[in-house]
Amino acid sequence: MSTLTGYSLMAEKHWRQFRPKMVAELERQGRLQEMLREAEERTDEEMDSIRRQLIRQGLTPQQAHDQAWETVRERYIFLPPEDAAADPQTQ
Repeated sequence: MSTLTGYSLMAEKHWRQFRPKMVAELERQGRLQEMLREAEERTDEEMDSIRRQLIRQGLTPQQAHDQAWETVRERYIFLPPEDAAADPQTQ
C-alpha cells in the first residue's frame, strides 16, 4: 500500500469529516486508499488539462492553476457533505 500525498490527503481529511458513511463503506470494502488515489489522479489530470487551456487563452500559469483548482476541487476532493447530498433542497 503506497502512502497518500497531496490531494489524496486533503480528500481523506475532508471525506472523513463530511462523508463518514461513505468512508466507512469504502473501508469496509477495502477500497478507501484506492478511491483516494483515484481522486488525486483525476484531479491532477483535469487540472493539467484545464491549466493548459487557460494558459493558451492568455492567463498566467498561476492564474491558470488557481482557476483550474477552483473548477476541479469539488469534483473529487471536496465532495458535498452527506447531509447536503441527500437533501435536494440544499443543492
